Amino acid sequence: MKRAITTSKTRSGDGEAIRFAAVLHRPKADDTADNRAGASRPEWFFLKLPKDASAKLPSRGQVAVRGVLNAAPFEATLEPDGDGSHWLKIDRKLRASAGAEPGDNVKVEISPATEEPEPVVPADLRKALASAAPKAREAWADITPAARRDFIHWISSGKRAETRVKRIETACDMLAKGKRRPCCFDRSGMYSKSLSCPVADDESSL
Repeated sequence: MKRAITTSKTRSGDGEAIRFAAVLHRPKADDTADNRAGASRPEWFFLKLPKDASAKLPSRGQVAVRGVLNAAPFEATLEPDGDGSHWLKIDRKLRASAGAEPGDNVKVEISPATEEPEPVVPADLRKALASAAPKAREAWADITPAARRDFIHWISSGKRAETRVKRIETACDMLAKGKRRPCCFDRSGMYSKSLSCPVADDESSL
């Protein structure tokens, strides 16, 4: 059955609200950075947007949104799934506030945010920037939050540990040379396939 998608105006400063239903999933352990770091199970959840809901967003790449999951408000950045749609990462606190379990159908309302949120900088990138050339640190501070997200996403999309290390070194070098975005990075994931939605593990329990 096709999910109904509706839109309406939200409070001043936001775009149009997009309402839809989606299934809450837990990712498979081997599909997450948590597993690679030695964690026994993922500490987060996700849902995938229906394509007709994703099509109403202003970008095929990352999109900052405000929203409500069931009755729980949140602010987040939607990620491209590499197939023309988006997915939303949900932490344990938001899942608990929404009263949802993996496998549940949840009600979602989102609208594009007017301000880009500051991304969380991974510890290894923070450490590299701290010891990088002054010009690299100055460039990092000067670029937009969206550009910082692009660098972080490009670094994180590497599947191998050595790829991540190399990309951090390359990012610091690019920044020191005045480059404000990672070169040749496909923000939608549709061409390079470097971005994708996690694989669901619906047999796992809380």
